[in-house]
Amino acid sequence: MPQSDSSDHSDNHETPDSCGFLSQFGKSEESTEWHSPAPAGYQRGVTKFVVVVGTVMSGLGKGIFASSLAKLIKDKGLSVAPIKMEGYLNIDSGTLNPYRHGEVFVLADGCETDMDLGTYERILGQDLTRKNFVTAGQIYTEVLERERRGGYLGRDVQMIPHVTGVVKMRLRELAMTGNNGKQADVVFVEVGGTAGDYENGFYIEALRELAFEEGPESTCFVALTYILEPSILGEQKSKAAQLGIKRLMEAGIQPHIVACRAKNPVTAKVMEKIAMFSNVPLRRIFSMHDRESVYAIPEAMRAAGLDREILSILNLHDRTNPGKEDVARVEWLDFSRRIFAPKKHHIELGITGKYAALRDAYASIDKAIEHCATQLSCDIRTRWIDTSELTDDTLTAKALEGVQAVIVPGGFGQRGVEGKIRCVKWARTNKVPFLGICLGFQMAVIEFGRNVLGLAGANSTEFEPNCAHPLIAELPDQKKLEGLMGGTMRLGGQDVMLDANSLASFLYGNKTQMTERFRHRYEVEPKYVAKLQESGMRFSGRHPKFPIMQMLELPQSMHPYFVGGQFHPELTSRPLSPNPMFMGLVAAGIASREPEFAATELGRRWVRSAPKPVTA
Repeated sequence: MPQSDSSDHSDNHETPDSCGFLSQFGKSEESTEWHSPAPAGYQRGVTKFVVVVGTVMSGLGKGIFASSLAKLIKDKGLSVAPIKMEGYLNIDSGTLNPYRHGEVFVLADGCETDMDLGTYERILGQDLTRKNFVTAGQIYTEVLERERRGGYLGRDVQMIPHVTGVVKMRLRELAMTGNNGKQADVVFVEVGGTAGDYENGFYIEALRELAFEEGPESTCFVALTYILEPSILGEQKSKAAQLGIKRLMEAGIQPHIVACRAKNPVTAKVMEKIAMFSNVPLRRIFSMHDRESVYAIPEAMRAAGLDREILSILNLHDRTNPGKEDVARVEWLDFSRRIFAPKKHHIELGITGKYAALRDAYASIDKAIEHCATQLSCDIRTRWIDTSELTDDTLTAKALEGVQAVIVPGGFGQRGVEGKIRCVKWARTNKVPFLGICLGFQMAVIEFGRNVLGLAGANSTEFEPNCAHPLIAELPDQKKLEGLMGGTMRLGGQDVMLDANSLASFLYGNKTQMTERFRHRYEVEPKYVAKLQESGMRFSGRHPKFPIMQMLELPQSMHPYFVGGQFHPELTSRPLSPNPMFMGLVAAGIASREPEFAATELGRRWVRSAPKPVTA
C-alpha cells in the first residue's frame, strides 16, 4: 500500500504495508536501504518533533522539563502528544520495585507506566494512553514476533533498519492520534536515562533517522544537562556537561537547544562555554536552575523565551493562537501564585504506608495533597509513617497523635499490613477523617470486620489463604467477568455506580456514576457484604454489573469522614481540578479544627452536613 505523502527520496523508496512495515524488499535484497514506515494517512511535515535527551546523569527532571515545555506549546493552541521512551527490557512498569523506580502510574486504558507519565497528565491536563509509553522490551518483542511470523520475508533482521523502524513507526502512530482526528502538531519525545547509555542507543539512532526523513524544520533536539557546583570549589564547572553533549553529538545528534540544570542560576561564563563546545547559539542556552515548585517552571521557561525558540526552530509561529494562550496563562499563574500565598488553614496529615521512606513511591498522592492545599488555602504538613514499625496500638497512637486526617494508601505484599489495620482502627475510633486507597480500602473492611462485627481471624486471602473469615478474596469468576488484563488484575479506568444521597455522590457533585483508575486483584467477598452493611458500613460505590464493591463509607452518625476507594483517586487529580476524595478529606480535616469552615463557600461544597432524619 503506497504512502499517502510524497517522498523526498528516490523512486525505489520502499513503502510500508498496512501494518506500517515493508511488504516486500523489491526485486532483490540490495534494491534499497530505505526503511521509513508510517501509518496510512500520515503526512510528513504536519507533525513536528521535540526530543529531550539527558546528559551527565539521570534524575535531572526530564519529565518535568518536557511536560512544562509541552504545556507552553499546548497553551498556544497547538495539539501536543508526549511519549516516554524507556531503555529497560520490561514490557511495562508493573513489576518494578518502588524503591528502584518510584510509583507505578496507571493510565486510563490500563497501561502500567513510569511515574513521568503522571507528570505529563498533571501538567498538560490530558489523559494519555499506552501509545504515550514505550520500552525496549516492547520494541524487541514486536520485532522478534514479526520475524517468527515471517514478516521480514527471509531478510536478516537488524538493529538498523528494523528495530529503529519500529521506533519511528511508534512515533508516527502517536502523531496520528492527534486532536479531533487530525495529526498532532507536536510530539514531545523524552528519552529515558542519558546519552551514551547502551540501552538507549537504538532510540538515539532512530531519532536521528527520523529527523533526516522528516526533513528540515521537523525536529528540535534539546539536551538537558547538569552543571556541577562543588562546594569545595565555590564555582560552577561545565566540563561534565560538555562531555555529555559531546556523546550526543558523536551519535549524530546536533542539539538545537541546551537546557542547563543547576542548583543556582547558571553563569554567563558557563553558558558561553557550553555554546562554544556544542555549536549552539548563546540565545539557545538556558538556565534551568532549581525553583520553589515544579508548577513555576512553565512561566520561568516562558520568561526566558524557550517556547519562542522552539516555535522558530520548527517554523510553528503561524499555527499559534495568542488569545487562547493569554487565557491559559492567566489560569495557570493564578494557580501557581496561590501555591506560595499565605494559607488560611493548617492541618497535619498522616500517610501510613510501607514505603514511607521513599516519597517517589507515593508521588501522585503527594501531588494530590498539594493540589488540595492550593485550592483550599491550607498549609498541609505531611507526616510519613512506616506501618511496618507499628507493632501495637500504643505505638500506633503515638505515631498518629495530633494529626487531623489519615490516608492509608495502596501497596502489595504482607509487610506492614497489620500496622495499616491499626491505623484504620485509630482513625475510626478517634473519629479522625480517613481515606483508604486500594489496599487501604481493603484494610478498612478487615478492621471493621474484626472490631465491629467481631469476626476473629478476618483477613485477606492475599495474606492468609486459609483465614477464618476471608473478607477480601480473589473472586473465582473475576477474570471471566471482565476479561481482565495482567492475569486477574483489574487495571485502568472503570465505571463506579454511586448511591444517591451518599457521601460518595456528594463528593462527586451528586453524580450517580463516575470513573476512576484501578490496580488490584482482590475484592470484598460478596457473602460478607450484607453483614458489613447491617453493622453500619455502606458500600456506596459498586460495579455497574457485577457484585464488586468499589467504594465504602461510614454514616456521619458514626464518623465525620470515613471513606475508602478500591481505586486510586490520586491518579486523576490535577492542579486545576483536584480529586474529590482528597478535597473531602482535607476539608474534613480543616473542619475538625475550625468548625466554622463548614459554613464558608468552600466548606459547603466539600463538608457534607449531617443528613436530616427521614420521616414517614
